[in-house]
Amino acid sequence: MAAAAVASEEKLANLRSAVAGLDQISENEKTGFINLVSRYLSGDAQQIEWSKIQTPTDEVVVPYDSIAPPPEDLTEMKKLLDKLVVLKLNGGLGTTMGCTGPKSVIEVRNGLTFLDLIVVQIESLNNKYGCKVPLLLMNSFNTHDDTQKIVEKYTNSNVEIHTFNQSQYPRLVIEDFLPLPSKGNTGKDGWYPPGHGDVFPSLMNSGKLDSLLSQGKEYVFVANSDNLGAVVDLKILSHLVHHQNEYCMEVTPKTLADVKGGTLISYEGRVQLLEIAQVPDEHVNEFKSIEKFKIFNTNNLWVNLKAIKRLVEAEALKMEIIPNPKEVDGVKVLQLETAAGAAIRFFEKAIGINVPRSRFLPVKATSDLLLVQSDLYTVVDGFVIRNEVRTNPANPSVELGPEFKKVSNFLGRFKSIPSIIELDSLKVTGDVWFGANITLKGNITVAAKSGVKVEIPDGVVLENKVINGPEDL
Repeated sequence: MAAAAVASEEKLANLRSAVAGLDQISENEKTGFINLVSRYLSGDAQQIEWSKIQTPTDEVVVPYDSIAPPPEDLTEMKKLLDKLVVLKLNGGLGTTMGCTGPKSVIEVRNGLTFLDLIVVQIESLNNKYGCKVPLLLMNSFNTHDDTQKIVEKYTNSNVEIHTFNQSQYPRLVIEDFLPLPSKGNTGKDGWYPPGHGDVFPSLMNSGKLDSLLSQGKEYVFVANSDNLGAVVDLKILSHLVHHQNEYCMEVTPKTLADVKGGTLISYEGRVQLLEIAQVPDEHVNEFKSIEKFKIFNTNNLWVNLKAIKRLVEAEALKMEIIPNPKEVDGVKVLQLETAAGAAIRFFEKAIGINVPRSRFLPVKATSDLLLVQSDLYTVVDGFVIRNEVRTNPANPSVELGPEFKKVSNFLGRFKSIPSIIELDSLKVTGDVWFGANITLKGNITVAAKSGVKVEIPDGVVLENKVINGPEDL
């Protein structure tokens, strides 16, 4: 046995005994974690042979416009929707936007949070078709307690809401490959949620999967809770049921803002996700080009529940491992994660559907919040709908400086959100404050010099302007 393999076996044996002593997590979590680490140590990384990559055909990545419309008969629609479950990934905190608690409770528009909008959307579906589409929230140990309290406010709604937790894994100390919690760091910093690829085993381990199957549910629609475009689409559901596709990933055309997003390829006769981390260095620029790889993964996924059960039971979902190094109190640690999109290659009749950009509207930062709070969008029945008055299919590019990073600061610096229907780009840096009823058109740059405060007065119309100080207004 090679020396490296012996060292790996030794590491694993030490890790096993250390993990066995962690009483904060379940046996399922311990087993899942050890399996993940052992795959990582054995170098179980699927190497992509660049020359074998093929562009998927329209049979594999189906154009949205080519899909037949759903049945018009209300009874048929109800039958279809009764097969569906909506699952939102709700494990993230709003820390990047300066908020405490789950990101899904940040107010998006008209006092409504992400979660409010999601509930209203499903409510209106259930009302319209007389169906019972339930909402599942996959929390992490970071968001569980807060979410439990928050969902109480929906008790009078006609949406059944279920929550379950994704796995909790110990962070690995890089130096000796032992779990951080076994070295005394037993607080939240000692643990991590292992990415959304964990949705499949967690659905099963929580008992939710069997319960849904027993109710006759067939498909789960999985999406990030911060993607306002990820709404139930009957056309897609109807297509999948009709063609018995076990897995569908919604992809959308790449723009220059999405060059790092994972893409779908045909590889050795199967469809699979190619992420930038798997790309050999000499091909990274090619991967980022919009010419060869024209689409990217929106992380809106439709998956057959029976297929999930079959594959999880067979331990067949060996998704690519994403190593994520971090530092906790000066200690270098490693998190091993997986992504749900990478599971596509294990399902039968898996496809992509090339959907309109409107189905991908994530809010990752306050610059995204500015777009969805502006006159570019309206909200109808919980659905965020783009204003048809804007002729440019692309949204304006918005870059806000660090002064706007936290939601509270962002809201404080805008008396009201400007009109941006005719805006192409906005770049703001420094100590800048916006009055009410401002209109922005074309390309606008506001760069306040250090120590200078720039206040943009109420009611002004700015078009193709560069502003460095009050004198430029």
